[in-house]
Amino acid sequence: MEFGIFILMQQRGYHQSSAEVLNYAVEQTVLADQAGFDNAWYAEHHFSNYGLGASPLMMIAHVAGLTKRIRLGSGVCILPMYSPARLLSEIGFADTLTKGRLDLGIGSGYQKFEFDRFGVDIADAPAIFHEFLDILTLGLTERAFSYAGKHLQMPLTSISMRTLQTPMPPIWITSANAQTQARAIREGHNLFVTALLNGPQRLREIRDQLAGVAAGEGRSIDDCRFALLRCAHASDNPAEIDSYLDSARYSRRISEALKFRRAQSDDGFLVREEPSPNDQSFEQMRANLPVGSVNEVIDKMLHEISILKPKHIAIQTQIGDFDHRTMMRQIELWGSRIIPAINKALGVTAARAAA
Repeated sequence: MEFGIFILMQQRGYHQSSAEVLNYAVEQTVLADQAGFDNAWYAEHHFSNYGLGASPLMMIAHVAGLTKRIRLGSGVCILPMYSPARLLSEIGFADTLTKGRLDLGIGSGYQKFEFDRFGVDIADAPAIFHEFLDILTLGLTERAFSYAGKHLQMPLTSISMRTLQTPMPPIWITSANAQTQARAIREGHNLFVTALLNGPQRLREIRDQLAGVAAGEGRSIDDCRFALLRCAHASDNPAEIDSYLDSARYSRRISEALKFRRAQSDDGFLVREEPSPNDQSFEQMRANLPVGSVNEVIDKMLHEISILKPKHIAIQTQIGDFDHRTMMRQIELWGSRIIPAINKALGVTAARAAA
């Protein structure tokens, strides 16, 4: 099982500066590399405090020189907000700077607030995404290519800075849409899924959906690579767990406010935190999520893995205003105890199955 950290770069209030948020993201990445995590992922968001990572590839280019082995991923680049020519060039540049450690996460986006400021109609986002994926595949695998779509056109073009990974970096697609998931499976791309703050029942539903989509493509979902984005935290201190859950609930509240167009802001930037109709109590979240003591987290993670059977799990490490020093200790704890224990247990289970 591969493990990553997922960095949203949230600024819950002006008690955090944007520079602090960025520096903490860098420090968490460097430590994750040292602790043995497989990946670090960087979200893309714009124009609000929900996420300050406006350019995942720029972040990747920066931390590439500070890390040695960890793979670095966009989680995700919102394709309809980009120029295809510019993004193709930057992908080649980023993969070269990372010495072939780039994972290219892509998505179609969901926050109208952002699309309006990029001059893109969010209703066109799914169609633009699929045309853009056509262009990415052509541009990364062909020396020269052209494209004529409804939304996107490219004259005969050659990208100068080629990727080190051939034929191209791994592509990870985030989407709950069955047609998009089917395309990812059909074309051999990877998927990113999330159960948000829900528990094992939601994981079973996701597994069933993915299995059905894969079967429709004549494939087994067990032969496909997909990752789970998860909130998880290990501590014997109940107050520390509650603080993490508070940040996780805050993050979900702001995401829903932006997605469902009910965001309110007093200054045009800082989104006001308000209770959501989908709010869960800390007790519900404790029951749903891999939080608790080290042993509880290991057992819960193993249970979730047995249900969903992902190939990769990305743990949210920078949400809300959760204390940075505490999270740094958490990253070390996962690297020294939790990940080794999970992989040991999975190895024993696999050995028994083979026997």
